[in-house]
Amino acid sequence: MINSLFNIKRMTTIIQELIDTHCHLDMGAFEGDIDAVLKRAADANILHIINIGSDREGNIKGLSIARKYQNIYSSVGIHPHDAKTFDELTHSEVRRWIKEPKVVAVGEIGLDYHYMYSSKEAQIEAFKKQIALARDSGLPVIIHSREAEDDTMKILRQEAGDIAGVLHCFAGDIKTAEEAMELGFFISIAGPVTFKKADRLREVAKNIPDERLLIETDAPYLSPEPMRGKRNEPAFLKYTAEAVAKIRGVKLEDIARITTLNAKSLFRIGVIPEKGEIAYRIRNSLYLNVTSRCTNSCGFCVRFNTNFVKGHNLKLDKEPSAEELIKAIRNPDRYKEIVFCGLGEPMLRLDVVKEVSAWVKQKGGRVRINTNGHGNLIHKRNIIPELSGIVDSLSISLDADDAVKYEQVCKPAFTDAFNGVISFIKEAKNIIPEVTVTVVAIPEIDIDKCRAIAEELGVELRVREFNAVG
Repeated sequence: MINSLFNIKRMTTIIQELIDTHCHLDMGAFEGDIDAVLKRAADANILHIINIGSDREGNIKGLSIARKYQNIYSSVGIHPHDAKTFDELTHSEVRRWIKEPKVVAVGEIGLDYHYMYSSKEAQIEAFKKQIALARDSGLPVIIHSREAEDDTMKILRQEAGDIAGVLHCFAGDIKTAEEAMELGFFISIAGPVTFKKADRLREVAKNIPDERLLIETDAPYLSPEPMRGKRNEPAFLKYTAEAVAKIRGVKLEDIARITTLNAKSLFRIGVIPEKGEIAYRIRNSLYLNVTSRCTNSCGFCVRFNTNFVKGHNLKLDKEPSAEELIKAIRNPDRYKEIVFCGLGEPMLRLDVVKEVSAWVKQKGGRVRINTNGHGNLIHKRNIIPELSGIVDSLSISLDADDAVKYEQVCKPAFTDAFNGVISFIKEAKNIIPEVTVTVVAIPEIDIDKCRAIAEELGVELRVREFNAVG
């Protein structure tokens, strides 16, 4: 019978569900107390665990564990330490194990030039053969790389093709992370990110785009602070998640939502939300997703790559009414601010924005609108006075340092749109209490010139990192 320890907890769990994407429950450190370990994991809101095979015995035991427990999945593969054992028999066994219904990846495979328990030649051969197995099966790969980044990336470029995967327990530099992400790989952060001297890893954890971030325990190894020195286990994943949230300036629930979505997507487990949200929380603010339409077609815009922002699905089946938005907000005073910001331009639905904003202000809330500054162009009148008293803050996308670049980068629907944005900023500054202009840091844009424009207009400039949304 499938054990359902996790299901009991899921009935009462609302937020902060996590997935441990890399754990070794098959190892001797967990002998005799797996049930207790899984009970603590359930209490810590661990939704799924992926048990990672590393040698023949571990693969067999890991498969047995996955069959027994409903929310545990398995990855099969031969670790580079044991690459010397990867003979024809093992190759055929891994090929057979891959077909098991709860096997979600091939791994942990890769290269380890630190201990050299197997020769480089044996490691490289086993690595390539197992990548081929993953490619044939359509499964992602889980990569171990220690002091072998150059060879690891070279082999992935040559052999991986279009298969997905993750560099687990990442310990490299941002350059290696960026190269891996360009190949479509995820970067997984483990307990060492909490260690005192892990500044380089924290910098990597800060800069990974949301859509490429995973977290793991690598239990029983690498316990995070404050559990360092103890046997690691899935329940300790929350400490790594909390550290990553702090590094990235978001809440634990944001990291949980982001990494859980990514894990479900990569390993094809669980249910990914298909219905778009009209109100979604990030940090202490509530964002309102009122339209997917926009009067710009910016090359850097997230909507051309994904429907998800900070783990929230923003794909709308239909545009929400003011009544639906008000119902979704419920109590504005629960939030730092209510922000009109979805995949499209909120000023296209000015009447809805005004009605909801007025209600929020009546209830004691604070309103911010993130806009491309086309409001006056859209409605062919100065709409700023209509926002007086119901909008506290405007964040206006400048996104270029002159009209020519604006046309190239933003591809606006209007003629002379850049000057229209400048005019909108000038009007807004006279009426709206807070006005900020933003620009995305991409090579085409001169940030210093944008800063000079903001200073001349008398407004604050905020530089947004490319690929950092929400």
